[in-house]
Amino acid sequence: MSEGNAGKGKRIAIIGVSTLLLVAMVVAVTIGVNLNENGSNNDIEDNKKNHVASSIKAVQTLCHPTNYEKECEESLIAGAGNTTDPKELIKIFFNITITKIGDKLKETNILHEIEEEPRAKMALDTCKQLMDLSIGELTRSLDGINEFNLINVDKILMNLKVWLSGAVTYQDTCLDGFENTTSDAGKKMKDLLTIGMHMSSNALAIVTDLADTVNDWNITKSFGRRLLQDSELPSWVDQHRLLNENASPFKRKPNVTVAIDGSGDFKSINEALKQVPEKNRKPFVIYIKEGVYQEYVEVTKKMTHVVFIGEGGKKTRISGNKNFIDGTNTYRTATVAIQGDHFVAINMGFENSAGPHKHQAVALRVQADKSIFYNCSMDGYQDTLYAHTMRQFYRDCTISGTIDFVFGNALAVFQNCTFVVRKPMENQQCIVTAQGRKERQQPSGIVIQGGSIVSDPEFYSVRFENKAYLARPWKNYSRTIIMDTYIDDLIDADGYLPWQGPEGPSGMDTCFYAEYHNIGPGSDKSKRVKWAGIWNLNSKAARWFSPSKFFHGTDWIEVTGIPCFPGVPKHHRHKKTILNWQ
Repeated sequence: MSEGNAGKGKRIAIIGVSTLLLVAMVVAVTIGVNLNENGSNNDIEDNKKNHVASSIKAVQTLCHPTNYEKECEESLIAGAGNTTDPKELIKIFFNITITKIGDKLKETNILHEIEEEPRAKMALDTCKQLMDLSIGELTRSLDGINEFNLINVDKILMNLKVWLSGAVTYQDTCLDGFENTTSDAGKKMKDLLTIGMHMSSNALAIVTDLADTVNDWNITKSFGRRLLQDSELPSWVDQHRLLNENASPFKRKPNVTVAIDGSGDFKSINEALKQVPEKNRKPFVIYIKEGVYQEYVEVTKKMTHVVFIGEGGKKTRISGNKNFIDGTNTYRTATVAIQGDHFVAINMGFENSAGPHKHQAVALRVQADKSIFYNCSMDGYQDTLYAHTMRQFYRDCTISGTIDFVFGNALAVFQNCTFVVRKPMENQQCIVTAQGRKERQQPSGIVIQGGSIVSDPEFYSVRFENKAYLARPWKNYSRTIIMDTYIDDLIDADGYLPWQGPEGPSGMDTCFYAEYHNIGPGSDKSKRVKWAGIWNLNSKAARWFSPSKFFHGTDWIEVTGIPCFPGVPKHHRHKKTILNWQ
């Protein structure tokens, strides 16, 4: 056993099982750590002292895997009292974190009121929204702790990791908004958020360590796993099947219809969204007829299970032109913003028409957990698709742009999609992805599986002058995997660029970039950059980035009837692989 495994084994050896948190709560105090180790059961004072010691030991065990261990221990010891129950300790820690961020949110309101510089004032207002979203993710993570049982421990731990990763990302995005501001608001905001960001990071680390240990113990196999069989699909599945043989998107009766010419229920998408019921639990289908809808659309966090069905990515389009150069921060440039969970878009187009000279200009920003885009188009230039947070699946979509045109920190899988590199400004380079994984515990990444990376006709003639690259690491632990994809000759032999920040290039040693079984003239890996962060995958490692493994299940995709290949195709030496993504 290695030294690291030995250390982990030692921790596990002293850990016991909490009643409701079950075997999974490996962060518990050892059952062997008794309230009274010297046997004087009748001595109340000794009993209290030993209980306090046990509580401290429990806190130390819980905080051991965190990045900010001292802060974790100090905050939790102060709030834990004599608690040794690991479930209660985690709940206390989440509550402390929520309170801390909430307190800082109040201070942010004050900063916003007194700030005069326009960009900084907008950044502070954006921070208020993002901090509120962060609190929301921590709150539902806290609720998730109460749902632990042996049957669904894997699912719950994955949910917690995804939601806590979102909480960390939202706070980090707040600070990104102060780019090019001239006041000291950015520094003040960074000081305000430091504690909250550290505590959110610690919460994620605790849950990640717990999930890793559960995986090591193979708990679901030890206690049995109830698999979802065809005969026991939940009652709501029929409501979600949007594309099955008996209910194609064109035959299904929509809840409302939008048409610019007045032939529907509404002329604007935003008006139609007002009809979505509160706490909606089944698909609310909005059929959007052909036309270019010049409006900024937001599917809010409260609008869940919304479905947009258009008449084709080039026919039904939502278009805007907000951009960074004209004074809007990147987060707010989005033409369409999706926050409500279980969102589905079919045959839709999303566009930001600002142009390459306007720099950052987002067509679509997605923060909805378990969101799906099928046969859609996302068109722009720099920062076209902001795959911000949560689990996202894209199937048979086309995404076009110039610089970092797929970016963010979601768990995003692009299956059988086409990435079209457009002509940038003179002397600009093009980069397909800029994934923003900030911490190694985050489960996020961009997975491109199948499809192609090609030139737009206008870019084709200058593709060797304006070089194009697969990725650059926006944040230190950036993670992008490209599998079974056709890569045309536009991609430079180096493949990747470092991120150029104020302190020089970064991310080369800590990123995770991998290419597996790609084809085409741009797929040759022999001349790729020699970074520590460039990885070679074997078939077993590649499977970890298949939809079923990466998402920890694809049931939420399958129930819609939208095609999804859950695994990795088999490849045979000396034999051409025929890819069938059905």
